[in-house]
Amino acid sequence: MKNKRLIGIIAGLVVLVVASLIYSSMNKPAAKVEQKIAKVGVLQFVSHPSLDLIYQGIQDGLAEEGYKGDQVKIDFMNSEGDQSKVATMSKQLVANGNDVVVGIATPAAQGLASATKDLPVIMAAITDPIGANLVKDLKKPGGNITGVSDHNPAEQQVELIKTLTPNVKTIGALYSSSEDNSKTQVEEFKAYAEKAGLTVETFAVPSTNEIASTVNVMTSKVDAIWVPIDNTIASAFPTVVSSNQTAKKPIYPSATAMVEAGGLASVVVDQHDLGVATGKMIAKVLKGEKPADTPVNVFSTGKSVINKKLAQELGITIPESVLKEAGQVIE
Repeated sequence: MKNKRLIGIIAGLVVLVVASLIYSSMNKPAAKVEQKIAKVGVLQFVSHPSLDLIYQGIQDGLAEEGYKGDQVKIDFMNSEGDQSKVATMSKQLVANGNDVVVGIATPAAQGLASATKDLPVIMAAITDPIGANLVKDLKKPGGNITGVSDHNPAEQQVELIKTLTPNVKTIGALYSSSEDNSKTQVEEFKAYAEKAGLTVETFAVPSTNEIASTVNVMTSKVDAIWVPIDNTIASAFPTVVSSNQTAKKPIYPSATAMVEAGGLASVVVDQHDLGVATGKMIAKVLKGEKPADTPVNVFSTGKSVINKKLAQELGITIPESVLKEAGQVIE
């Protein structure tokens, strides 16, 4: 009898223990599933307001797609225009375990393209992706590279030059001989300008060290200066402006920041918008889209930016119709 009672007690205890375990298991908080943090490597070629705007736009574009705060880790590097650093930093960004790498400006994108054939590479503000040997086709890039292109609105720029300075006959095109994109832009600009009855003389510089002497020479031969989307010239644009102080020839650059820094006017593609589009394309790739099948996003039209204050200093009257249509007027 005692044995039966003992067995009953033991059985009861076992039931209680098992029931307790089952209850605890059912009421235990579910294990938190950690969301994978997106890792984005960004290489910027040089510090300049226009490229800085693109980088800010990239972050804003990613945020709009849900990659913000602790959802994304951005591995940012800046080569400060040093080509040897481009190669080293490109390899480092690839080795850092990033899910995708981004090149802001052509040299940066080319460096990343050389560093990896597997990791997705996103171009940011590459004027001529095909000419730079980054993609084979804009609609079907192939390989591991796609991105956003800022095609310079050269025809609109020529029209603006003729409208603001109708007496200009010869234009000097100042650009870097080391940037493939610049050469392509100069050829396109020259074609539109000559079609409009203007003469274009080209002045290429191998580095920023030759800008001052080149500007001093060109101002004696031309009526106005035009600058394409060129990272080398942009990074040293104050030198262009200071070297032109005596000649006071109107300068038509290709970026808002350069108009603000001493250019007369331009028709530009919005750099922040370029960055936002780049950020959204990065998000697409992070979500599974393949660069090979993702068409390059081309920005080919722009809005005019007018430096009204400088125009007054140069004795140039800006037509009211131009001011009303301008995307930005610097007073």
